[in-house]
Amino acid sequence: MIQANLIIVFHPDEDKILMCHRQKEPYLGLYNFVGGKLEENERNIQAAYRELNEETGIEFHDIDLNPLFTTVYHQNEFELQVYYGKLKKNVTLTPEINPLVWMTLDEDFSDVNKFAGHGNIKHMIAMILDGHVLIERE
Repeated sequence: MIQANLIIVFHPDEDKILMCHRQKEPYLGLYNFVGGKLEENERNIQAAYRELNEETGIEFHDIDLNPLFTTVYHQNEFELQVYYGKLKKNVTLTPEINPLVWMTLDEDFSDVNKFAGHGNIKHMIAMILDGHVLIERE
């Protein structure tokens, strides 16, 4: 089974999330979260921090990642692990391949002509914001 991850990164001000603009398939030309495939003998959380660093330059001490959920697509023998976290401070982003952009939370993340994931990006963000798992509200 192939294992991969997606990492949802919130800006320190909690009003934006980090997206990459896909330069190759899958989802060529669409915006998506950063992430990638796990390497052999790599722990799940270790892979998430490694992919985040490779694709953005964000380092381990800049963010605390938390697991959100794992989905298994049995027909494709594919497991997707989703993590989220809020940057502790502003950082300088260094894209690997895909250009990086901060998007405000008022975007229509269900727009399948703009965002990858067949509408799942909106669901992931809602799970975090509606469930108050990232941001404590008064």
